[in-house]
Amino acid sequence: MTPLMLLNYPRIALPAPSSLTALASSTGYAHPSYAASLADFGTPRLLPRSGGWVLERDIPHSAARDAMGCYPLFVCQDWDGLEADLEDVREWICLSMVTDPFGAYDEECLRRCFGERVAPFKRHFVTALDRPIDAIVSSHHRYYARKALERVFVERCAEPARFLDEWVELYSHLVARHDVRGIKAFSKSAFAAQFEVPGLVMMRATHQGTTVGAHLWYQHGSVVYSHLAAVNALGYELMASYALHWYALQTFAGEACWLNLGAGSGTVDHEDGGLTRFKRGWATGTRTAYLCGRIFHQSKYQAILQAHQNPPSDYFPAYRRGEFTVRRET
Repeated sequence: MTPLMLLNYPRIALPAPSSLTALASSTGYAHPSYAASLADFGTPRLLPRSGGWVLERDIPHSAARDAMGCYPLFVCQDWDGLEADLEDVREWICLSMVTDPFGAYDEECLRRCFGERVAPFKRHFVTALDRPIDAIVSSHHRYYARKALERVFVERCAEPARFLDEWVELYSHLVARHDVRGIKAFSKSAFAAQFEVPGLVMMRATHQGTTVGAHLWYQHGSVVYSHLAAVNALGYELMASYALHWYALQTFAGEACWLNLGAGSGTVDHEDGGLTRFKRGWATGTRTAYLCGRIFHQSKYQAILQAHQNPPSDYFPAYRRGEFTVRRET
């Protein structure tokens, strides 16, 4: 990848030439075009030593800026380089991110980078693909997957971009059903960019030739990450989500070592949540994602808190509390 090619990405900060080799082999959440797809919510910036991307953002009612890791996970090429990246930061008030649960780091590494603002955030359900599928999937899910596959046909889309409009329509049902807002709602232009990211895999469920559901995945190294899944009203009735997950386990078994199915909804783990129960039935275990934050300018951070008059909160940064609120489970 050359610097000229990177000029095609909107509002994106160009990396140093030494970073281009790593970028050329990046995929999924680590790829510059994924960061560019989120440009409506901040200016994509490369952390050159680690090879990870963040979004630089204006702070409301302030001339200052902060940064966040790309939603939903900060994925990078070299976790050992992150500490040096953060030592070079001068312009941001603070940085927050949720770490990739498959990242090559430990908690000590994160504390060197972020100090005390390191906390286990959510357990991601993961699937080891070296086991037979019947040993992975719960009996409940096997039953409903078989029922769904009697009426739903699932395929891997060779050209996902052909189905962009269908996907946007499907996702609009999820947005309306669960009142999804902000960065999680994703615009059509964001999806158009994400469909071009290397490592994207789209699986599509149809009933009598009509699309009823789809699942987007990103493959990065030996791990395949569940990005988004959506079904319409008929897809719910036909339990297309069971068919899509069953097909994914069969498909990726010969291509990767792990699936990251993601976590339950909300900002804390809910053992009894419907999404949690659904994901647990496809998983062989869990891995922890960490919520990390670092303040680079303490006095300016405190001044912004006072100006925003936010109530006490564990959210970081506190002046952005509620920015990703979703009213109901997704």
